[in-house]
Amino acid sequence: MAPQGSRAELEFGGPLGAAALLLLLPATMFHLLLVARSGPARLLGPPPYLPELEELWSPWALLLCLTWLGLQAALYLLPARKVAEGQELKDKSRLSYPINGFQALVLTALLVGLGVLAGLPLSALPEMLLPLAFAATLIAFIFSLLLYLKALVAPASALAPGGNSGNPIYDFFLGRELNPRICSFDFKYFCELRPGLIGWVLINLALLMQEAELRGSPSLAMWLVNGFQLLYVGDALWHEEAVLTTMDIIHDGFGFMLAFGDLAWVPFTYSLQAQFLLYHPEPLGLPLASVICLINGQSGRGSALPPPFIRSLFIQHPLAVGYYIFRGANSQKNAFRKNPSDPRVADLETISTATGRRLLVSGWWGMVRHPNYLGDLIMALAWSLPCGVSHLLPYFYLLYFTALLVHREARDEQQCLRKYGLAWHAYCRRVPYRIVPYIY
Repeated sequence: MAPQGSRAELEFGGPLGAAALLLLLPATMFHLLLVARSGPARLLGPPPYLPELEELWSPWALLLCLTWLGLQAALYLLPARKVAEGQELKDKSRLSYPINGFQALVLTALLVGLGVLAGLPLSALPEMLLPLAFAATLIAFIFSLLLYLKALVAPASALAPGGNSGNPIYDFFLGRELNPRICSFDFKYFCELRPGLIGWVLINLALLMQEAELRGSPSLAMWLVNGFQLLYVGDALWHEEAVLTTMDIIHDGFGFMLAFGDLAWVPFTYSLQAQFLLYHPEPLGLPLASVICLINGQSGRGSALPPPFIRSLFIQHPLAVGYYIFRGANSQKNAFRKNPSDPRVADLETISTATGRRLLVSGWWGMVRHPNYLGDLIMALAWSLPCGVSHLLPYFYLLYFTALLVHREARDEQQCLRKYGLAWHAYCRRVPYRIVPYIY
């Protein structure tokens, strides 16, 4: 770890950049929420109006957010289908994590379905998006402050590599403690996939139901957006164990960056396409819908096979590029990390490193250094295409995610260079393209 206060190791522009992002990220989220419901729906330019505090603040919205977090926390604590161990920590220990995210998704769906049958006005949720986003942002700020204070009394072995510069603004943003926990409840792991991703699906469903009330039935475009994004969330939760090897879990501290991203940014900006379609209906014919489905996702073969419920859903359709690449690459990587002798990956070519680990240089990971990012971006394009091409707004996720993944790839590049040294240079010579073959 770099010495405290070392400015050479600071990311995101250091304290000044972190301070700017503390303001810019919530402001961008509220800008998107406002313009999505406006007539012009312009991504660039000022918002249609600035909401008053009375429009943003609602005790009921805060109560609803806290209830949602409480529900997901209760589902997190239920017996898991399995318990997985995380990566080895600085003190040579390994933390245990419950793998029950998909179970939480199914139980949430059952509870919401029963609630709707009992008269729960889910279709009224879209009218509350502004106060709900404000409440989620407030929770993220307070939660991040508590995490920062908790880290002040944490042992040095529990601190993250990058969130301990000595600057309180920067450390508040990036997060000081790597795995903040109370007993066995891991706050970062819980927030990473549960409340935000499942909340995203719930908001999409509420938007679909409100469109059905307004227009008699949901549009084909709305069905596609809901279906594609439900597939993405379901896949992430089914393969929940894979998150234990991501940069968020093994490297980044848990501070405002991840807390706000998980609790507010994900559900309220990732649902932007469905928000746009509610206020700007887009006619979509079956031929174009079939092409978009082809782009979005389908199962592959061998190590790329998704879980049975996805395979049975898509097996009758043509191969679809985005999900095929995304799931195939992730499945191959996870199989190799678990057991390099697994028959699915045993024949893949590798490069040895001084740490004892091997780097894949064939299969998906011999095509580009981050094939999973490539699949992610193709799926993001497919989510946006049902909204047509008359507005840039629905493509914000694609633009944002491109910038995010390019930045994340650069961070990963620096970490791998420090970790693997000459072996990483050899890998880069073998696999020269980072995300898009022959382009980048």
